[in-house]
Amino acid sequence: MTKPTISDSAVHAKTGRRWDEWFNLLDSEGAAALAHREIAIRLRKRHGLSGWWSQMVTVAYEQARGRREVHQTSRGYQVGVSKTLPVSVDVLFTAWEDAASRQRWLGDEPITIRRATRPKSMRITWSDDQTNLDVSFWDKGPAKSTVQVQHSKLADRNEVEARRTFWRAALARLASQLAS
Repeated sequence: MTKPTISDSAVHAKTGRRWDEWFNLLDSEGAAALAHREIAIRLRKRHGLSGWWSQMVTVAYEQARGRREVHQTSRGYQVGVSKTLPVSVDVLFTAWEDAASRQRWLGDEPITIRRATRPKSMRITWSDDQTNLDVSFWDKGPAKSTVQVQHSKLADRNEVEARRTFWRAALARLASQLAS
């Protein structure tokens, strides 16, 4: 059984029930035989949870009952890595947007930027044409910003760990490039 990432007290404060109460309730309602979407809708309609909490409780239930692994989504697996850097968010965004700059820290990965909203986010098709990146940028002050990379549609847990290692190293190279 996978332990939920949100504490028992936090879920209780926001939903009125602890994890074991949610899991027992869902078991008693036959959720083990329902698809993810059906469980989430039931939580919203019958139990008054918001869309976000319906998803969180559903995922935690599926993980607790062995129906879903950590990092697993309905479209494969995903992993997120973030890094805070001592540069403005505009400088950080440009390091991703500009192909020559990106090549210096990311290498020759042929990516496709499908959508970019300066200086907030990018949606990218990765070089394998199978997986996606959601890249978010946060302004933390005049000379401080954070980038988060969410790599999704990964095949399995092994690929999650490989991508986590890859992105940590890539973001370290980016930090080094921006520091010079």
